[in-house]
Amino acid sequence: MLHERSGLTLGELCDGLDMRRQSVSQHLALLDDAGLVTSIRDGRRKLHYLNAVPIHEIQQRWIWKFEEPTLAVLASVKRHAEESFMTTQQTGVVPDYVYTTYIRATPDQVWEALTDPEITARYWGHAQTSDWRVGSRVDHVRTDGSGVVDVSGRVIETDRPRRLVFGFGDPIAAADPDAEISVVAFDIEQGSDIVKLTVTHTNLQSPDDLRDISQGWPAVLANLKTLLETGDVLPQEPWTLG
Repeated sequence: MLHERSGLTLGELCDGLDMRRQSVSQHLALLDDAGLVTSIRDGRRKLHYLNAVPIHEIQQRWIWKFEEPTLAVLASVKRHAEESFMTTQQTGVVPDYVYTTYIRATPDQVWEALTDPEITARYWGHAQTSDWRVGSRVDHVRTDGSGVVDVSGRVIETDRPRRLVFGFGDPIAAADPDAEISVVAFDIEQGSDIVKLTVTHTNLQSPDDLRDISQGWPAVLANLKTLLETGDVLPQEPWTLG
């Protein structure tokens, strides 16, 4: 309420703060003792001004050295985000998407969860169907009984239980060997009692695709992780949260 250039009377402060005169006087006395408020007589009035210099000195001498590393990190994140955005806008090249999660399971359990149509139907809302041989078709089939295929591709690489790569795009485009569709790679790394699962989505066609999969993959993998660790999926489909 106080300003370093605009002084206020005690009455104006009481009205602005909706406080009793005695309480405001006590607060002003404390601020005055700390050198944070300067009081000047102007005829019959006594004006109170904010003295921002001590606060600024505290920030410079003590707070800044703790803020600087954090602010430097935030500045770096901002710079990289802006550079990525400008690259996309200027060249049309959409950056790759990478997401990593850690699951209390074995590599074989994770592999089965990625390739078994019944298991994928439980946590993904679609059944992943394929014989998982290189060159074979992969179809992402709705589980509502309609048999509609929303996404298709071809198996590019399979190395059970370490790595699985396949195309991920429009079913019509997937039937065209010359069509450009995105590619999903799953890398499974064994820990002592856990698995590190990394999903890399490349060859995205537009910023809208990047936005959609940035919301989709965390939801799908959270449901997968919950299923493998608890035996059941999340009580609500996570992608419905938007």
